[in-house]
Amino acid sequence: MVTQKHKAWSVVTASTIAFTVCFMIWMMFAVIGIPIKKTLGLNETQFGILIAMPVLTGSLIRLPLGMWTDKFGGRIVFFVLMLSTVIPIFMISRATEFWQFLVTGLFVGVAGGSFTVGISYCARWFPKNQQGLAMGIFGAGNTGAALTKLIAPSIVVAFGWAMVPQVYAVLMLVTAILFWLFSYSDPAHKVGKAVTVREQLAALKDPTVWKYSQYYSIVFGGYVALALWMTKYYVSEYGFDLKTAALLAAAFSIPGGILRAIGGYFSDKYGAHTITWWVLWVSLVCLFFLSYPQTEFTIITVTGRFTYHVGLGPAMFTVIMFTMGIAFAIGKASVFKYIADDYPKNIGVISGVVGLAGGLGGFVMPIMFGALVDLTGIRSSAFMLMFGIVWVSLMWMYWTEVRPLDAKRHRKHTAALDNIE
Repeated sequence: MVTQKHKAWSVVTASTIAFTVCFMIWMMFAVIGIPIKKTLGLNETQFGILIAMPVLTGSLIRLPLGMWTDKFGGRIVFFVLMLSTVIPIFMISRATEFWQFLVTGLFVGVAGGSFTVGISYCARWFPKNQQGLAMGIFGAGNTGAALTKLIAPSIVVAFGWAMVPQVYAVLMLVTAILFWLFSYSDPAHKVGKAVTVREQLAALKDPTVWKYSQYYSIVFGGYVALALWMTKYYVSEYGFDLKTAALLAAAFSIPGGILRAIGGYFSDKYGAHTITWWVLWVSLVCLFFLSYPQTEFTIITVTGRFTYHVGLGPAMFTVIMFTMGIAFAIGKASVFKYIADDYPKNIGVISGVVGLAGGLGGFVMPIMFGALVDLTGIRSSAFMLMFGIVWVSLMWMYWTEVRPLDAKRHRKHTAALDNIE
């Protein structure tokens, strides 16, 4: 007889592999979008819309998927979700017009909703003191963004961009079948028919949920946006070819997935608040340096004019992006540790709301990146935008968490001194 522990780890393993494949497919426009942009003659804003379109549906569908997961169980919802994307993935290879890519991208984007299903599905198989680790391991499937950057460029160079969605369609079908064979269901994990949709949606009135959504719009939305944007950035800013640019961009995507499990472990050990606070500060410092544009300035001296160049070279740029990728990975896990701690009864719905907000961040930001480049001509304006968003998150966290905690410690300290006296 299969033990509960075996089922739990089998579910996490199967779900993580399935989510990795879903994320590969969700991010494929980060690579194939570049030759499509050249073929269709798109500007930067249109390119931003193209690569962000799958993120839109992957975000909007997260809330209903979270509700369905709570109601029907993660196994069946995850399986049907994967099967529903197979044909749309293949149809991308047949698209020839801009609107056709946008429409097929919308349907393929459903794969991005798999996160909300899997995070709730996996968490319920573990006790509270292991949920952070379990969710972190599952979230390592974000590494699919890096795998696409490693695999898809080689397929593009060898066979053309149209072969990528064809290969990915077959991969998704095989993954769905394997997931069904190696996953399990537990009726006890469902919320039951007594819970109404109105009761599930009551979470939307909770300001704490929106605060967590703001955090996640950075650590996940920012991750998705940059994972989509970085290959193009390396090509435009530093003049690399597609394969080299995608390889360097993977330096940001890889830690953003793999280290999420470590973020879950740290969150279990030190608490979601402490980890998220430091993640936001590290991100802010990284974005400060990334925001500075390539600059040349001339100084007039007694011996003549001297021109200096200030700006990040590709090596230092990649190191800073790698560092921020680590911070985002840990932060993605710590935000969901908040959810597991505060909303243990309806993880699916809350993760759906927070995931929706994070996904919408990943949808809106690439479009804004492109619009800012078209408007200002400064490529690093993308990082300037993200710097501002992180600053807002830090201020929100300071006023709602840090100050109340400091006040509470002060009251305890004062009470202890009074007792001594």
